[in-house]
Amino acid sequence: MAKGSKNEQPIVVIKKVVGHGHHGGAWKVAFADFMTAMFALFLVLWLVNQSSDVKSAIAGYFQDPLGRADEFGSSIIPGNGNQSQMVRPPLINDEVLEIRIDKTHTAMKRLEAHFSDDVELSRIRRNMVITMTEKGLEIELREDEGGTFFDSGAMVPNPAAHRMLSILGEELSILNFPVEITGYTDATPFARSDYSNWELSADRANSVRRIMIEGGLRPDQIEEVRALADRELKYPEEPRSHRNRRVVILVKMRDLGEAKN
Repeated sequence: MAKGSKNEQPIVVIKKVVGHGHHGGAWKVAFADFMTAMFALFLVLWLVNQSSDVKSAIAGYFQDPLGRADEFGSSIIPGNGNQSQMVRPPLINDEVLEIRIDKTHTAMKRLEAHFSDDVELSRIRRNMVITMTEKGLEIELREDEGGTFFDSGAMVPNPAAHRMLSILGEELSILNFPVEITGYTDATPFARSDYSNWELSADRANSVRRIMIEGGLRPDQIEEVRALADRELKYPEEPRSHRNRRVVILVKMRDLGEAKN
């Protein structure tokens, strides 16, 4: 050993063993990709089998994921509405409502085609007023002095009106919308003590209901049948006028089972 070797430090070699990464994780990534693809497939299959209303509602959601930004404000932090307003979902999508209105207009066009081919129905059609309101499609059967749909004091429609209501029931059955029927009278009292305008308005509304169901309207579409007698006169300045006598059929722009507005 050379001189002075006692002062030399021994050389220590430290080998650092680098551990190998955990094996077997690749299959998890592949499995996750497979599950994602399957979810997308089932989602597409589910969408294909949905109604046009549902498809439109989903399309509307993806066009505006935050939903109703104009109503609640574009900024989340300050907010223009209270918390209860912001968490409440929209009652109805505008696109869905437009589709329902289009379906209703199509049904009314078919109805008009039935009437135009029949002289008798064309005559009474002049007293059937169809209006789109905030509540829905309103079909008003207005009486004239001689009785367009009901003879004076009669509880059931005349033959021409019977045929017209049967056709109307068939067309409304195509729509999945609830229907409300309301009977009205004028203020002329009945001579009978056991029968009043209340009974008459109820009997006429129920007659309309029965005939439309015979024509094809489903019973579950009838949401309400009301009798208001002379309590809501159309012409209050002429309470005994025949123009106050009417039956109103309201077709509501929502599906059966959908929450009422």
